[in-house]
Amino acid sequence: MTFDWQIAPLNRDLIPEIQERIDQKTKPLGALGQLEQLALQIALVQQRKRLSIERPLMLVFAADHGIAEEGVSIAPSSVTQQMVRNFLAGGAAINCFCRTNHIPLKVIDAGIKDEIKPAPSALIAQRIAAGTRNFAHEPAMTLAQAERALILGKEFAEGEIAAGSNLLAFGEMGIGNSSSAAAILAAISNAPVETCVGLGTGINDQQLAKKIALVTQAVARIEDKSPLTILCEVGGFEIAQICGAMLATAQAGRLIVVDGFIVTAAALLAVTINPHARDYMIFAHQSEEAGHQLMLRLLDAKPLLNLGLRLGEGTGAALAMPIIQAAVSFYNQMATFESAGVKV
Repeated sequence: MTFDWQIAPLNRDLIPEIQERIDQKTKPLGALGQLEQLALQIALVQQRKRLSIERPLMLVFAADHGIAEEGVSIAPSSVTQQMVRNFLAGGAAINCFCRTNHIPLKVIDAGIKDEIKPAPSALIAQRIAAGTRNFAHEPAMTLAQAERALILGKEFAEGEIAAGSNLLAFGEMGIGNSSSAAAILAAISNAPVETCVGLGTGINDQQLAKKIALVTQAVARIEDKSPLTILCEVGGFEIAQICGAMLATAQAGRLIVVDGFIVTAAALLAVTINPHARDYMIFAHQSEEAGHQLMLRLLDAKPLLNLGLRLGEGTGAALAMPIIQAAVSFYNQMATFESAGVKV
């Protein structure tokens, strides 16, 4: 199956007009710094005089990874299911930040190892399998599984957009998924594996050395560096579904809020599949994870926050939402010099 993502590039001919509107606000030129660049991007995406964030959603995709069998994480795979239960019970950091910022949260089982039975109504089941295979020794997933994951992510995003959302933020949960994200980065960038692999949730030096060795072994196996092959070889079901959802969101001309290392790996895959997807992405924060800074450079991304976060779950994306709302607010509501009668 081939995917033909029809993503329109932003019309940059509109930049002078939008920039003029920003420059006429009652402030010195550029005084709102990165907020001005953010407002410009949102205005280019929405192409209307009054901007809006409608029905923003946080989507947390969860799945397990066979590489976790190698002991490259501080926790066993069973913790993925336990944390999904915590999300559903409202007890995780992402729940706190979504409540604080009034962002509805949806949790998707993309393929956790231990299926939650009976599935609570709040959990959206889009399971590909009970976790990926161990990519240290074999491809993480089949081509059919990768394509199925992309389609499920695409269809889910399209459903939420049809329901009125014009901004989707992405988070993830999956023990072992920083190994997958590092391998995706190394395969796409050809950067040394040592610069792509980090401590994840806090492994020791011995585990780090093993993680580097296993990721090196897996990446060396990949001859065809196409994004779909990379996804099959070293990806995760949650990463694949996020990638499909991001591409669908960009195709619909809506905003994407990118969280940390793992979600940015999905974004990197999406942009490799269709470079125009980058235009619709807002990068929430810079993670403490080693490879994330390299990913951000590859994507020419300037994140909104740098708080030393390394949790995942979408926490950085949730924390960035008030900044995104503030950019919309000043663009819509701030007086111009002329309307305020201010002469400079």
